[in-house]
Amino acid sequence: MTYKIQSTLTNKKHLAAAALAILIVGYTTVPAFAMQTVTNNAQEPVTIQVTATATDCTNNPGPFITLDGSIGLSPVSAQFTFQNNVKGTHTFTSTVTATAIAQGSTITIPKQPVQGGVGGNPYIFIQFLDSNGKALSAPVFIGRCVQGGMNGFASASIPVTLTANISALECSNTGSHIDFSGTLTTDTAVNAKIIFTNNAKGTHTNDQFITAQLLPAGVSIEFPKQPSLGGVGGNPFIYLQFLDANGTPIGSSDFLGRCVQNF
Repeated sequence: MTYKIQSTLTNKKHLAAAALAILIVGYTTVPAFAMQTVTNNAQEPVTIQVTATATDCTNNPGPFITLDGSIGLSPVSAQFTFQNNVKGTHTFTSTVTATAIAQGSTITIPKQPVQGGVGGNPYIFIQFLDSNGKALSAPVFIGRCVQGGMNGFASASIPVTLTANISALECSNTGSHIDFSGTLTTDTAVNAKIIFTNNAKGTHTNDQFITAQLLPAGVSIEFPKQPSLGGVGGNPFIYLQFLDANGTPIGSSDFLGRCVQNF
């Protein structure tokens, strides 16, 4: 009888330990907080490269121009800070940085024909404008009509919205892991103003221009997929800061909450 009682007690201890282990495993593997969305308005440096092909350089009706090219985006990263108190003075503070917009990311400008301008082999300039017709660059001389293929290049800055989606994957004493995704969305269009003139200075009274849209507003670029991001354990406070290509903060830091907190 004594043996059976000891055996029962031992089994109960094992069951209790197993139940505790299940609770601990559940705590460390079940997502700890629901997805949170953070938005940040920013000015995104871009490089605009356009190839213009001219044909039919006659007096009437004037040249046909075909445009294509690309818009290069400046890198953007997202820095997450995990710290064990609000002031960030605890020794257990860690940061991890994820790529939002990678180096070399581009938006392709679809090929499109436009017609117009003065005849007689005009000088051709190109200027880039936003949705409201505000200049993003000065006029750039790209060549004369009979050259055929011409190239235009300019650096500019356009308004964008950065959107980050963050959710916790694991919160335990040994570490915290979060999932990160998001988009960069253009808040303005990029248009090309093509200027035709009969002299190199652009002072002729017969100057004419046409406008073509290179990039509409509202284009979204998804952040690349990446593995989960980890930080210190012990239910840390988590912050997000977007950074530009030079590591300079974009806007202010956003406090996301604590790892096991439901937002």
